[in-house]
Amino acid sequence: MIRENQCYLNMNTIALITDFGLKDNFAGVIKGVCLKINPEASLIDISHGVLPQNILEASFLLLKSFSFFPGGTVFLVVVDPGVGSQRRALAVKTRNFYFVGPDNGVLWQSAAKDGIKKIISLTNKKYFLKEPSSTFHGRDIFAPCASYLSKGMDINKLGNSLNKIKSLCLPMASLENNRLSGEILYIDKFGNLVTNITKSQFLKFTKRRRFRLHIKSRVVNKIYSFYNQALSNNLFLCEGSFGFLEISLREKSAAALLRAKLKDKIIVKV
Repeated sequence: MIRENQCYLNMNTIALITDFGLKDNFAGVIKGVCLKINPEASLIDISHGVLPQNILEASFLLLKSFSFFPGGTVFLVVVDPGVGSQRRALAVKTRNFYFVGPDNGVLWQSAAKDGIKKIISLTNKKYFLKEPSSTFHGRDIFAPCASYLSKGMDINKLGNSLNKIKSLCLPMASLENNRLSGEILYIDKFGNLVTNITKSQFLKFTKRRRFRLHIKSRVVNKIYSFYNQALSNNLFLCEGSFGFLEISLREKSAAALLRAKLKDKIIVKV
């Protein structure tokens, strides 16, 4: 972890996570707003491919990304099904970073993990675009506020201080009735199914005995260290870069084969 005296040295960096995709102009316009306010900003796309309105998926990607960035990075997260409603808009200062986005839980786990130091409700319209749209706070509120933070502005100028934000935690695997139960947290571009079971949980449960993982009427009973160890067309488990076990298919899509989706249940038995 970055030492305290190294924090906030790279505040020109703004890292983005949205569910806007690339077909429309939404992601590009947000970047334009950022650069208009801070022409020195370095804009990094973590992902614009979050499933529409999927707060949990955005939270997962943020959690698995933020610690790889330099201290002072401003994370701009716009997955906001409550846009235009009474949900609050937030800027959060942590030990090493800033997080800007809606108060719907998407920022919670990452901000809490890094250590929350200050929470601000974005209410100072001086730092918004004029006449904000009720459907595009990413452009009119979040992007401007993130950009001012990236220029080194005091977070307190953006609004009123809060004591807490809405929490949202990733679902945990559970052990019950001699079975390890979990679910699919994320599906990557290659069709790997990221579960919420860690390898250490799996090994503690199986004790290296033969196992059977059940998902959508299919059984997986092999675990490998890397993809090339597996035979073609055989489903297998592998610890992926997210730090969880993944259900994979060598050089093919496990998601397509299983017609899998997020939150599909999995059960491991020995």
